[in-house]
Amino acid sequence: MPQVEVDGLRINYDVQGDGEPLLLIPYTSADHACYAFQLPSYAEHFSCIALDLPGSGESDKPAGPYSTEGYADQVAGFLGAIGVDKAHVAGVSLGAAVGIHLAARHPSRVRSLSLHSGWHASDDYLNVVVEQWRTLATALPTIADVVVQGIFPWCFTPEMYVKRPEFVDTLVDFVRGRPAQPADAFLAQIDGVVAHDASAVLGEIDVPTLITFGAHDLVCSTRFAQPLKNGITGSELVVFDHLSHAGLHEDPETFNSATLDFLLRQRS
Repeated sequence: MPQVEVDGLRINYDVQGDGEPLLLIPYTSADHACYAFQLPSYAEHFSCIALDLPGSGESDKPAGPYSTEGYADQVAGFLGAIGVDKAHVAGVSLGAAVGIHLAARHPSRVRSLSLHSGWHASDDYLNVVVEQWRTLATALPTIADVVVQGIFPWCFTPEMYVKRPEFVDTLVDFVRGRPAQPADAFLAQIDGVVAHDASAVLGEIDVPTLITFGAHDLVCSTRFAQPLKNGITGSELVVFDHLSHAGLHEDPETFNSATLDFLLRQRS
C-alpha cells in the first residue's frame, strides 16, 4: 500500500475508485479498512482515499498525547503530500471530530463535509465512557480485546447481538485481523477524544455539511445533533432510527444510501 511522509511521519493510505477525491478519516483505534462496507458504493463515483491516522494501522505512532486539531493539520499536510488540493471529507466519531477542525483550519482543502456519529465538544458522559476504555486498555492483553469487549457494545444495538451473532463474529474476526495498535497509541487517541472541543470553530465551516446520528447511539447521541446543526450554517441532519454509533457497519445499505445521496449532490 502507498505511504507518504508528512512532517517526518510516515502515513499509510489506500486509494480506490475514480472521480473527485473523497477523504475517509477513521475512528478511534481503527485503520483505513474500517470503511470496507462503504468503498464498493463510494468508489463507483469517487476516488476514495482512506488513511491510517498517526497512531493507528501502519502509519507511524509518535508519542502522545494526540489532539483533533493536530490530526487535522496532519491530514491537511497529507492531502498536500499526495497532490490533492481539495477533497470531499467524511469521518466517523474521532474521524468526524478531526473533520470539523480540518474544515475550520484548512477550508481550502475541503469541498464538502460528512460528519457521522460526531460531537462538537466532549462532555462528562462521553468522558466517562472513554475513560472506561482507557481502564480496559491497561487490563486486557491487546487493544483488539478492548475494541471487541469494551467498545463494540457501545457501538452496536442489542438487536444486532441477539439476531445476528454470526455477523458479530465476522466483525470480531475483522478487528483481530487488522494491524495491532499499541496501547500507548490507543491511550494517546483517548487523550485526543477527551480534549476535543470545536465549539468555537463551528461557525467558521462554510462548506456543504451532512451530519448523521444513530437514534440508539449513547456515546455520541443526538444530544450533539442540534449544537452541530445550529453551529454549521446550512448543514443537513439525518438520524437513523434503528442504528447506534457504528451504523456504517450495522446497516451499510441504509448508511451508504443516505450518505452517498449527499455526496453525489456535492460533486462539481
